[in-house]
Amino acid sequence: MTMPFDEQNSAPDEALLVLYANGDPVAARVLTARLVPRVLAQAQRMVGNRAEAEDVAQEAMLRLWRIAPEWRQGEAKVTTWLYRVTANLCTDRLRKARGVGLDEAPEPEDERPGPAEGLQEKARADALQDALDRLPDRQREAVVLRHIEELGNPEIAEIMEISVEAVESLVARGKRALAAELSARRQDLGYTDDG
Repeated sequence: MTMPFDEQNSAPDEALLVLYANGDPVAARVLTARLVPRVLAQAQRMVGNRAEAEDVAQEAMLRLWRIAPEWRQGEAKVTTWLYRVTANLCTDRLRKARGVGLDEAPEPEDERPGPAEGLQEKARADALQDALDRLPDRQREAVVLRHIEELGNPEIAEIMEISVEAVESLVARGKRALAAELSARRQDLGYTDDG
């Protein structure tokens, strides 16, 4: 039994996952279109490499499809579960990369054509990513989930399996470290005291 496409677009993630588990391919397409961009963005920020992020996103979604038949509605949000899995996969990849020296992989080039503004935006994004890469893993994860994925502290606490207070502490320390790291490059990145 399948639900009409229009109704599936507005259905909650949990309902779509149950429909997928019951054999509805449209539910899988809707859920994939909804979740993959978020997972990919989180992974990209955590690992700093587009190809690695795509691999992480693919693995995270495969794990979601595998657990679909056992999904128990009401116990956790699909997005919370998926953010946690993505964070764990990223952490595993970062640990392995540090062991074999893959940290030196070059950043993919920005595909946006553009004038000086495009170059400056890329420099700013690269500087932010470099600064994020220097944060301890847990601080990076908390900062990315809070300020880039724009999740609330309670949801981050659930994803990271820590208290809300611990999330607040990690985010605050991460922000201070980022500010210290980036303040020296303020003028190079085109920021002035005016704005």
